[in-house]
Amino acid sequence: MSGIERDLPGVPGTGVPGILYLRFRMVGGGPPDDVRYEELLALLGTFTPVVEAVRPDGALADVRGALRYFGQDARGLASVIRIRALALHGVDCAIGAGENPMLARAAARRAAPGTTFVVPRGGGAGFLAAEPVTALDGVGAATARTLRGYGLDSVGRIAQTPLGTLQRITGARTGRDLWERSRGIDRTVVAPGAAARSVTAERTFPLDELDQERQRRAILSLTEELGARMRADGQVCRGLTVLVRHASRTGYTTLSRTRTVPEPTAHSAALTDLAYRIHDSFGLQRARVRGIALRAEGLMDAERAAHQLSFDPADERARRIEAVADRLRDKYGPRAVMPGRLADG
Repeated sequence: MSGIERDLPGVPGTGVPGILYLRFRMVGGGPPDDVRYEELLALLGTFTPVVEAVRPDGALADVRGALRYFGQDARGLASVIRIRALALHGVDCAIGAGENPMLARAAARRAAPGTTFVVPRGGGAGFLAAEPVTALDGVGAATARTLRGYGLDSVGRIAQTPLGTLQRITGARTGRDLWERSRGIDRTVVAPGAAARSVTAERTFPLDELDQERQRRAILSLTEELGARMRADGQVCRGLTVLVRHASRTGYTTLSRTRTVPEPTAHSAALTDLAYRIHDSFGLQRARVRGIALRAEGLMDAERAAHQLSFDPADERARRIEAVADRLRDKYGPRAVMPGRLADG
């Protein structure tokens, strides 16, 4: 068997469902750029028209209609896709396959580059049983804390809990969703052309950067950009990912870490505070950093988000100033108003 396709132990490779989740990585490391990413989506489009972009480095594809045409099961078709992506675009793929998007995403998290991890038909509940509760779609830090308080610290334990009990703990709708997802049931579908679930901004330094202040200024500019973009689109995020690309003994390594925001937000100050804390948690004080990227995760309409009332006058004033600054930037350009820390950048 070639190094491009390797079966993972204990995972059947036949009779499997046909939803694929692909994670793209350049052969030299890091996600593909925008041009390469669009080329990869076009490549998937030659196999199936049902492709959903999950920027900046992922995609969902419903290939059930293509399996008979190509005479392959999901693992075999994934191998063909990987070979073409590598040969034509210099991109390697880690691919998860399952009966639905949730299982395909969970499988992709298990798959190393150059492998396909398959959740067999009807095996969703068993596959998820040992996973932490945060592996389920829609379970953030607050819900996870609530569940752990009742001893529900794994997906398997949630699956064994009566529906009525879950609904009393988390509410009727959330309890129903948890009960279904813990059993491998996901009612979402692959949605071509669906609104992005994340938005990314990045900064690359001309040379490896050691100065922590310059790195923090880059982070500040990124949170300002992300916040402005989300507010302009009427969206908020439920999580934030920080990616840091730094020099290592073997070349360059990209570290990433994701945190859930206390409440859905597009407030730049809140994003900045969280991004700084994530960046500090890497402990890269002496690292030679080449680039930093931020990804706002779990986008949703701002009108649907619950916002906790604040009695902090400073916070309310900051939000009013931010709204005025957005109007000025919309009228006079993105650099019309910016934090003083970035004014000389």
